[in-house]
Amino acid sequence: MGNWEAVGLVAGREVGTRLKSKAFLVTTAATLLLLIGFTLFMKTVSGGSDATVGVTPAAAALQAPLKGAGSAIGQDIDTRAVADEAAGRAQVDDGTLDALLVGDGSSIVVVVKKDIDDPLRNALNVLAGQLALNQQIVGLGGDPVAVGQAVSGAKAEVRPLEPPFDYNGQQLVIGMIAGVLIYMSLLINGQSVAQGVVEEKSSRVVELLLATIRPWQLMAGKVLGIGVVGLAQMVVIGGGGVVAGLATGVLTISVSAAVGTVVWLVVWFLLGFFAYSLVFAALGALVSRQEDVGGVITPPLMFVILGYVVGISVLPNDPGNHLVEVLSIVPLFAPTLMPMRLAMGGVPAWEAGLAVVLMVALIPALVWLSGRIYRNAVMRSGGRVKLSDALRAA
Repeated sequence: MGNWEAVGLVAGREVGTRLKSKAFLVTTAATLLLLIGFTLFMKTVSGGSDATVGVTPAAAALQAPLKGAGSAIGQDIDTRAVADEAAGRAQVDDGTLDALLVGDGSSIVVVVKKDIDDPLRNALNVLAGQLALNQQIVGLGGDPVAVGQAVSGAKAEVRPLEPPFDYNGQQLVIGMIAGVLIYMSLLINGQSVAQGVVEEKSSRVVELLLATIRPWQLMAGKVLGIGVVGLAQMVVIGGGGVVAGLATGVLTISVSAAVGTVVWLVVWFLLGFFAYSLVFAALGALVSRQEDVGGVITPPLMFVILGYVVGISVLPNDPGNHLVEVLSIVPLFAPTLMPMRLAMGGVPAWEAGLAVVLMVALIPALVWLSGRIYRNAVMRSGGRVKLSDALRAA
């Protein structure tokens, strides 16, 4: 039997076993449904205006200025004409309207049920200030329209030393989702590799397998098989989420950008999974009981968790953080941080390329090191094998 034929047999066994697992199917379906549900929720909460304001016939001239005042402070205000003040008050009382503009339009008089939220109050205050200014301009013999156009056209000239990148809300959300998917996949599938090694070792199955194939073939086949299953899961969940977002209109980014995000997600899952799973397989061979798995894989797992925590806590508030930029190139943190940054956009090509090159260069070294530890420890049952002993053993 050739080397890669043996690896393929072990990988095929892992794929077949895990694809038939109810836990895998339920987890994949539940995650996909959760992501689609989140997309539909965002579609619901993002639809419509921030506030609906009724306007009586006497104050009808304030409809357009009110919308403009809202836009100036980032609020989408919908105005609705009412037949008279009594009808408007009834709609405010039943919750159809958030507020009602009354009066003759020379000043801002608003009717609310109990109170008014701060964004709408700010928009109305801006409108009141505009009305007061217009009245003063008219009193001085000026033209409020001309003054308003001159004021609205006056803007500060900004001269950045470096061209800024405009991060939008959708990019930030996609980056966070990408980080969560990578984190969960490494956490679940990586630990599955270690647990599978210990299961075979404790049940003595490994002794039968190693009578036919070499230790590195068994380790590589296990990592490859679980990686294929994890990749399929990642593509289904990530692709399904992007399709749902584009179909519902929640994602308004281009299709090419969305596909690019999924592609980078797959690339970094593969790089991160193979790197960490090789380490997990080697460390799993050091113990003989499932209860001890957590203890041996915790140190490398902390790097996965730390990268994820740094990403979700720093990037939403500071997408261009220099510390995150540096850490996202370091192989220990790149599998969780770099996909987040790539999904958000604005990553220089040389940074993305360097991170990939460093990860690709690290994997062969991990294959050699992990293979040595696995070969020297997997047949030793009983107590925990010291890492130093596994490295020294012939």
